[in-house]
Amino acid sequence: MDGRPLPGRAPLQYVLLHKLRGYLTTRRDPAGRPVVLDLLPPAARIVYPVGRLDFDAEGLLLLTNDGELANRLLHPRYEIPRVYEVEVRGRVDSADLPRWRRGAVLPDGPAVPKRVSRLSVGPRSTRLSVTFAEGRYREVKRYCTALGHPVERLKRVQFGPLRLGNLAPGAHRALTPAERAALDSLRGG
Repeated sequence: MDGRPLPGRAPLQYVLLHKLRGYLTTRRDPAGRPVVLDLLPPAARIVYPVGRLDFDAEGLLLLTNDGELANRLLHPRYEIPRVYEVEVRGRVDSADLPRWRRGAVLPDGPAVPKRVSRLSVGPRSTRLSVTFAEGRYREVKRYCTALGHPVERLKRVQFGPLRLGNLAPGAHRALTPAERAALDSLRGG
């Protein structure tokens, strides 16, 4: 209760990983498919993924053995923002953005983003920045598909105060002191 680790417990670890496409967000897979822990050195594999990123998605994934923090980050009540760069099939014009901001009705309830902006438009696809404050199952993909634009590529670039920045795909690093302090502030004291 004094803030020191209990004897025999591993010290708390916090790892920011740039998850690659083609990796499962789990500790192990009975079918033998690649998992995110395969991207870490064996000594660092005492951590657990906080939330999920689909097998074919990439980007920021926090791994930790701090269960209290993980629960806080994932609980919908705290509305921790998750920012995604999404490439969708087809053209999304400026005139379409109000409809995107209103959200879409999914079978498990409405999906209403906190923010949507257009990053670029190509001949066959559009890149968007989409922010949700919950992590429902495949929410971003289902939301985009419901609006008539299936996802071609999905990359999480921010989770709460953590940003992917220029961390190379497949690389990982420890959190900075400022990032740790920002996460600690989410604990509510």
